[in-house]
Amino acid sequence: MIAAGVKEMAACVDAMEETLRLVGEGDYRMGGPLGNSHGSMMTFPEEPKFEGMPHDAPHRRFMAMPAYLGGSFQTTGCKWYGSNPENRDAGLPRSILMFTLSDKDTGAPLAFMSANLLSAYRTGAIPGVGQRYLARKDARTIGVVAPGVMNKTSLEAFMAVNPELNHLKIQGRTRSRAEDFAVWAKEQFPQLTTEVVDTVEDAVRGSDIVTIAPTTPAGSENYLKIERDWVKPGAFISLPADIMIDEDLLREARHVADNRDLYEAWHEEVPFPGHEHIGLHGMYLMDRIQEGKIAAATLEDLPAIMAGKSPGRQHEDEIFLFSVGGMPVEDVAWGTVVYRNAIERGVGTKLNLWETPELR
Repeated sequence: MIAAGVKEMAACVDAMEETLRLVGEGDYRMGGPLGNSHGSMMTFPEEPKFEGMPHDAPHRRFMAMPAYLGGSFQTTGCKWYGSNPENRDAGLPRSILMFTLSDKDTGAPLAFMSANLLSAYRTGAIPGVGQRYLARKDARTIGVVAPGVMNKTSLEAFMAVNPELNHLKIQGRTRSRAEDFAVWAKEQFPQLTTEVVDTVEDAVRGSDIVTIAPTTPAGSENYLKIERDWVKPGAFISLPADIMIDEDLLREARHVADNRDLYEAWHEEVPFPGHEHIGLHGMYLMDRIQEGKIAAATLEDLPAIMAGKSPGRQHEDEIFLFSVGGMPVEDVAWGTVVYRNAIERGVGTKLNLWETPELR
């Protein structure tokens, strides 16, 4: 996967930009009756009645995420993964992912891929697309809250879009993790000066670009809360994880989704209030819209802004909160690029499906 270019972030940002354009045009399908479902998730009971059945825990699940993407891609695929935080005790990632890329007409597999890097890079690239359209061009300072994998790839995307970013502030649950992130960031981007800070507020204050991506259990009592007073005028805040905001920030910022239809589908699939189950910013806004407390137009759509159907940044002090939900069409897009790279570069192992099918 690495030899086939899965970590080539500049190309990934461009692929995600094309993906969101196609989403805006409607040239895609995902699961669910309206073609906008994030995927199908299997969880477990808190107290299983059967020997050997796993028990429920935060972020413990299996999930299948199918999609089709048109345009220059013209492929289908499905990401399958299991997630268990206890994996880390065994030196494994929390989630272990695989991706199958398929021919859109026959359904035959084109490729089987290890998908941890595939998923991490396409996830990080979407904030880069948001930055390209919503952040100030003179942005120089980045604030990182939660120095994990998601924020590593987000930082790579930010730097690919704007190499003139020059100062990085990092806040983590432990200082050692933040310091490790600072060392990694300096190795990757020597032009950055790095600063480990003590609080979320310290990371947000004065930052032109902010990315917040903690792993938290479901329930708003567990989510980080961001206050308007912390936020610099003109800031772009990427939110690929669970979050709360105060009323001033709700009222004064613009709120943009990677795909508004995704949140509408999610809101139909989970009990109300949806934000208690899926803590993404877009879900918080969907709850407030359903309650009649804010207008439906409060949650804007990045593909519509990209297409010129809605206005982008209108003045330098505008604050943008960007909700990043993650969609299986992104896996299909980046998986297709990586697959085509592999063919061109002679990377990978060819597998035999059959000489002739036994049953037809």
